[in-house]
Amino acid sequence: MLILFDVDGTLIRTHGRAGRALAGAIQDVFGVDVPLDGYRLSGKTDPQIVVELMATCGWGREQVAPRLRELLDRYLVRLERELPPELVSVLPGVPEVLSHLGGRKDVRLGLLTGNVEKGASLKLERAGLAHHFGIGAYGSDEEDRNLLVPVARARAAARWGDRFEGHRTIVVGDAEADVRCARAGGARAVAVATGGTSIEALADLGPDALLASLADPATLPALLEGQPGGSEHRQRAAEPDRER
Repeated sequence: MLILFDVDGTLIRTHGRAGRALAGAIQDVFGVDVPLDGYRLSGKTDPQIVVELMATCGWGREQVAPRLRELLDRYLVRLERELPPELVSVLPGVPEVLSHLGGRKDVRLGLLTGNVEKGASLKLERAGLAHHFGIGAYGSDEEDRNLLVPVARARAAARWGDRFEGHRTIVVGDAEADVRCARAGGARAVAVATGGTSIEALADLGPDALLASLADPATLPALLEGQPGGSEHRQRAAEPDRER
């Protein structure tokens, strides 16, 4: 079984530092102050975020694309400087779940995130979690998140000799885009309500399991036993996460 975790809102929080670093990089490269207030970053890839933010300021994709790599490199410089370890919060249940899963011979752990690869690595290193993940699919691979499950499977095959087809791949994330991405890739979707998306909005998409947090007692059964998101999982998810 291949379990692919989103990063922001699922494993960690950066308390807005990553978004501000990206906005700062846009200012550095394009001289544009982009409006973060009211803009929702959740579930989007870093390149998608840049294109959408620049569009709000009247810049088209054709103007942004030639300097996108430069901008993202600048973002990584800012992120390394502006995101000290003490400003990265690991979400409830994450260390315990990753340690348990990492000790199983029938499970492989990876990432599926909108972060560019070096950004995801930096954040997880700051959180002390990077060592848990053997492969990943990133926003630096595809701007369209729905194309990332095949990327992850190809890397899993190269590393472990198994593509983990169908529901042997699970995508765990906190946003509607994570559920849609899982569906697009023919994978199972486990939604966790620790990000900026309401439980109700996640439930409307019908994920295979819906959790209040990764500290939810239903987490390991949902991931390991392939139980659908029936009444028990939804009832637990409906209880507020007291540790947020």
